[in-house]
Amino acid sequence: MEFLIRSKALYTTWVFYKPDRILFDAGEGVSAELGNKIYGIEKIILTHSHVDHIAGLWGIVNTRNNAMGNRNKKLEIYYPQGSENINEYLKFIGKMNKRLRYEIDFREITLSDTIPLNNKRFIKPFKTRHTPGETSFGYQILEQRKRLKEEYRELKESEIKDLIINKKEDILENYTANILTISGDSLPIPPNFAKDCGTLLHECTFFDEKDRKIRNHTSLAELKNLINISKPKRVIIYHVSSRYNSKIKSTKEELNEEFPDIQINIVHPEKVFKI
Repeated sequence: MEFLIRSKALYTTWVFYKPDRILFDAGEGVSAELGNKIYGIEKIILTHSHVDHIAGLWGIVNTRNNAMGNRNKKLEIYYPQGSENINEYLKFIGKMNKRLRYEIDFREITLSDTIPLNNKRFIKPFKTRHTPGETSFGYQILEQRKRLKEEYRELKESEIKDLIINKKEDILENYTANILTISGDSLPIPPNFAKDCGTLLHECTFFDEKDRKIRNHTSLAELKNLINISKPKRVIIYHVSSRYNSKIKSTKEELNEEFPDIQINIVHPEKVFKI
């Protein structure tokens, strides 16, 4: 399993990314669904302070304190700096859990911060557009890698080995790979944050533009445009309004036909998504 996701617009959203033991957002019901998997979470990364994205925090903190599991691991919770609602909620959680039996670290972050992960990976926040007066971030998981310099990429494997072993030439260059981009609740994110990424997790609350009364969430037409520009390898669409429950299958078929070279998935509002 790589992802475990529950997302129903307005009600709850959380995304568990197992490879890096990260929980993006913590909507209602997350601890009940994950069970003892919550002990595997090392970092919780919050996109913004709306209730459907943070309500499950209290359950996670309390369950890790009282259920049967390993309490030796520290839990780190990151969120946009200056979010008064999150600060107040975390104070309340701390007040209600005065006898914590494990270490927990609350960290406000800015756009200039990075969150180190294991090996050569790190998380980088970027600003998103959601609601006025509410700081909201999307996030990228990035990884430092090496690849052949452009002038060597058409060579045969034997020629590459000769250059490395016999001629001792430096034929590699460093680059930063975009492993994952997640939007949080947002209008379409700037394409450069999704460019050529391995997985784009993007909200699409409204399949039909006419249903959107206030422009603070992404429509399907806007998301299609973003996919066309940024060319991600895989797209997971989440935060879909439940008014489209009957259209999930047909919309996925439509997107697969329009983007045959991109793996498209849609998180059904009434189901837990696993991949």
